[in-house]
Amino acid sequence: MKNQNVSSKQPSSCKRRTLSFVSIGFLAANAASFPSAASAFVHPIATSSKASAMQQQRFIINTFPLKEEPNKHLLQTKLMSKTNGSDESNNNYPLEPKTYSQRWVQLAYLSILALLSDWICFSVAASPDSFEHAYPGASAANLIDIFLFTNVASCFFVTDVVTKFGLGKSIKGAAALMSLGCLMRSGIPDLSWLGGSEIVHAADIVQSVSQEVIEVLPDGISDLVDTSTLTEASRVAGLEPYGLLVLGTIFVGFAQPYFQCTPPMLSATWFASNERATATATALNFNQIGIAVAFLVGGSMANNEVGIHSYFGLITLLCAVTTIGTVLQFQEKPPSPPSKSEIEKLVRGEKEPPFLESVKKLFSTKGFSIPLAAFICSISITNIVGTFIDEVMERGGVTDQLGIDLAGAGFELAILVGGIVIGGYVDKTKQYKPVTLACLLATMFFVIPLGLTDHMIGNEPVLLVAALLGLGLACGPIQPINAELAVDVTYPSDETAVESVQQIGGNLVSALMVPVAEWALNQDYEFFKQIRPLDSDIRGDVLLLFTIAAVTLVYFSTFDAPLMRTEADDEEGDDDSVVVDVAAAAS
Repeated sequence: MKNQNVSSKQPSSCKRRTLSFVSIGFLAANAASFPSAASAFVHPIATSSKASAMQQQRFIINTFPLKEEPNKHLLQTKLMSKTNGSDESNNNYPLEPKTYSQRWVQLAYLSILALLSDWICFSVAASPDSFEHAYPGASAANLIDIFLFTNVASCFFVTDVVTKFGLGKSIKGAAALMSLGCLMRSGIPDLSWLGGSEIVHAADIVQSVSQEVIEVLPDGISDLVDTSTLTEASRVAGLEPYGLLVLGTIFVGFAQPYFQCTPPMLSATWFASNERATATATALNFNQIGIAVAFLVGGSMANNEVGIHSYFGLITLLCAVTTIGTVLQFQEKPPSPPSKSEIEKLVRGEKEPPFLESVKKLFSTKGFSIPLAAFICSISITNIVGTFIDEVMERGGVTDQLGIDLAGAGFELAILVGGIVIGGYVDKTKQYKPVTLACLLATMFFVIPLGLTDHMIGNEPVLLVAALLGLGLACGPIQPINAELAVDVTYPSDETAVESVQQIGGNLVSALMVPVAEWALNQDYEFFKQIRPLDSDIRGDVLLLFTIAAVTLVYFSTFDAPLMRTEADDEEGDDDSVVVDVAAAAS
């Protein structure tokens, strides 16, 4: 954190008005010679090499209202150079918050990449029996666990990679890595359906070259692509060996955090203060649409070995197309900041420390651990319910595969809708605490019917599906709301570091809870045996999820940290000045 001094000197109202008119007149007269706001945003001012060690450079931010727009504040930044006790003014230029239409392109690509990454993670969750038939001894749950553990490991690198290479290059590189992982899982996709002899011939050439490369690989690597480990049906269908499938899954798992840890950073960099929670909710929860697609498409396509091969090939093609679009259209940052808090952070010249140092700083910040706990609670519950959706539905009386797939897709869609709607409300009100408490309470209420069976009434599929949708609407928004809350209370910290810690916690706990929940699925607890109308049993996994939500509710009720970023965005006054020493940053 750079040293900063806040000016407390307040001139009289007459002098303030005079200074404001003089400043505006000076700006208008010299507009042609001013550096652009874009230059101020992209290129920090550097200290002259001839300056002495005692020379100081300071940014002075003056905020004053314009008469033409009484509700809008123009942020004027002024670089003052003080040498030997005398002030010498440099360039003056207006810099005010502004948003650009490109932000929607940025959000679209990040959301689609998140969708694809979770689609791949849960690709065979809707057809676990078919997958296990194609790969004897393997299970869909184990493949998801491998993905989640890889995701956790990758989260430790995301912040430092983004800091070094920038958001744009990092997202493009991760998209390419995900496409490569998909190619390992599917092999060269069948392109004959596109028509044209040239396409078919090109695919044949790639296949023959791939076979020649495999023949010269070292034994340890060639074992990964040894088709002799496949069943006859899998080999005929063209499925890749299980070792290569796992390696491709690891590649995608390593790429995913770059789409899941960066939404708060994207929102802060591109979106206005009253759009951030909605943007973060969209990008964070769009991966739930990927899970919904996995249920709908995977449930209908991955019914046998041939279907699984075509299904994986489709995912590879979609990833490749999205990667090409990302490389061509995804940008690093806008020409100028979208909010006052981002302008202040820019002018301060904040340089983020390495990830591990950021983690220590975050946990020492009041209030950070509470939204972290809420985030972990939400992601754990939604991941466990999504992983075992077949068992949840079948126990409630929904037994046909189409009904299960539609229920699973509805659950994931409800998570997205709830995040956007409730996130939009939080954007306007900043009521993080009461909204999160209400969502946690509703989560506890809706999770019970997923595993409760009243012996007198029997199964109630309608009640089960309604509870599942309610759970998605209530539990899903907790993630993006508390991602934004964590960034708010730790401002001006690195948004990517904040979300990386949350993703590490959420996915690590999810990965550890999956085998526990799998065991609890088979544990039934009966209540009120002696009272016939109330005699019922509840499944162990539901009790587990209820307990997680209840403990989180109690812990979250203690939250009382100040919202630092919201306060920075809401600062108003006729003459608010912040003087920041940036000599160290410019040297």
